[in-house]
Amino acid sequence: MLPSPPPTEPAALEAAVARVSGAAPGWAKATLRERIEVARELHAGTAANAEEAARLACQAKGVPWETPQAGEEWMSGPYITLRFLNQFIGSLEALARTGNTRVGPVGETGDGRLTVSVFPASTFDRLLFMGVHAEVHLEAGLTRQGLDERRATFHKHPDHQGKVALILGAGNINSIPATDVLTKLFTEGKTCVLKMNPVNAYLGPVLERAFAGAVRRGLLAIVYGGGEVGAALCGHPDIQEVHITGSDKTHDLIVWGPPGPERVARQARGEPLLRKEIWSELGNISPVLVVPGPWDDRRLAFQAENVAGMVTHNASFNCIAGKLLVTPRGWPLRQRFLEQTMAAMARAPARQAWYPGAGERWRALTEGRPDVRRAGSGEGTLPWTLVAGLDAATPDRAFSVEPFCSVLSETSVGSTDPVEFLDAAVRFVNEKVWGTLAATLVVHPATLADPVTGAAVRKAIRDLRYGTVTLNIWSGYGFAFGTTPWAAYPGSPLSDIQSGRGVVHNTLMLEGIEKTVIHHPSWTFPKPPFFPSHRSAHQLTRRLTGLESGQGWAALPGVLAAAVRG
Repeated sequence: MLPSPPPTEPAALEAAVARVSGAAPGWAKATLRERIEVARELHAGTAANAEEAARLACQAKGVPWETPQAGEEWMSGPYITLRFLNQFIGSLEALARTGNTRVGPVGETGDGRLTVSVFPASTFDRLLFMGVHAEVHLEAGLTRQGLDERRATFHKHPDHQGKVALILGAGNINSIPATDVLTKLFTEGKTCVLKMNPVNAYLGPVLERAFAGAVRRGLLAIVYGGGEVGAALCGHPDIQEVHITGSDKTHDLIVWGPPGPERVARQARGEPLLRKEIWSELGNISPVLVVPGPWDDRRLAFQAENVAGMVTHNASFNCIAGKLLVTPRGWPLRQRFLEQTMAAMARAPARQAWYPGAGERWRALTEGRPDVRRAGSGEGTLPWTLVAGLDAATPDRAFSVEPFCSVLSETSVGSTDPVEFLDAAVRFVNEKVWGTLAATLVVHPATLADPVTGAAVRKAIRDLRYGTVTLNIWSGYGFAFGTTPWAAYPGSPLSDIQSGRGVVHNTLMLEGIEKTVIHHPSWTFPKPPFFPSHRSAHQLTRRLTGLESGQGWAALPGVLAAAVRG
């Protein structure tokens, strides 16, 4: 663990809140040109501090600098932050020029809901993510006129004259605190107090320099400390709302108080302790539904490594790490797929278990299991682990407790008939598996092309109660793309919050969002940078960061060369 700034003293907390509160009315009334100026300044600051941020993160997580795994910290930190800033600048400029943000073609689902294309978002996206496209499914009843009128609502019809948002930052992915701030500043017109998570508070001073333009104007204050500091800020009268990225347990502690009879009584009465708005992103037991089809060795191996990368990225300390394989009961290729997934995980070096409590969680999910497969070992590490053969008909902690460690579980449902499997698998994950953030379908192109099974896949996409549904790729793409709104499936009450409420990222400033759907080929070349076998991910992601920093077309040959070498 790297040294972190000490907890912010009470007097300094008061001064920080007062400074941000004082700037809130002016920011709510700022012109689009003023907002663009701030965004450009934050972009320049992020670019200037990108390498230091990536180096510190690698040091904190025990990742050697000149290795492919270092690419995670380029991608999950400065690359995403710069990408979002570029997109927010583009949306603000479009608002100034035309009165609205730009979206792609509008379509319709089989049950009559509007869809809007949001990716690819640029020429670079079309070149670098060939065959990938994403759409947002909108809530029932929203019309094309409503889509246009409700986009960028704050900028057209401000709903406040100045608000302060408290952001309780995530400790695992280093772009989350920054991008949560960007969402509040540029989509919602709110100033921010950001409390860094103690796990990655070492990055706070770097972010203060990167976002110095916002700090100097009083739009952002960054503070430090643990639960006591967070609790004091949640109750501060000059903070109007709270946004947390973390666990549902922390959310419930803030909203309902400590576990016990008093909390139960408050929940029964519908009287939370926190009497202000709270927005949240709280994790998931991310399921991967493997649909039977005419799988050949090349596509099956690609999808096995796709799953492995979902597990091994960031040492598996992701709220959307692949956590539960759902395979067809009786599938002849099941054992081969599990073996290929384990072999792909074994290509990733064992990683330091740097997130607190990982060892205890790993033991709770693996001890006493009859079929536990492991790969990789080393001092201070946890092995990549597959717990296979769980009974879907029996309640299991693997279906109800988010692992947040290097464990992937597997269960089988339905049959080898794709329609029967999809029906059973969707019902299982919707009803028995905790979380509503993201789910993945692994589908052969012939299954998609067939009129009967293709219709079943489209129905599954519609029926899955998840905020992001991906086909043949990790939902991390939905987190990283920016134009793809990031949220839990809407509708969870505060008393059963699941993966949270509210939307972040969403650089196109859409309203009325139900879910994001991302389509990806079942096999591609070059391979995605999160695949464990990628040999040049650190070079690729560093060059992608340069592209988003403003190097533009000059960076593209280097990006393509590093991608092909992977």
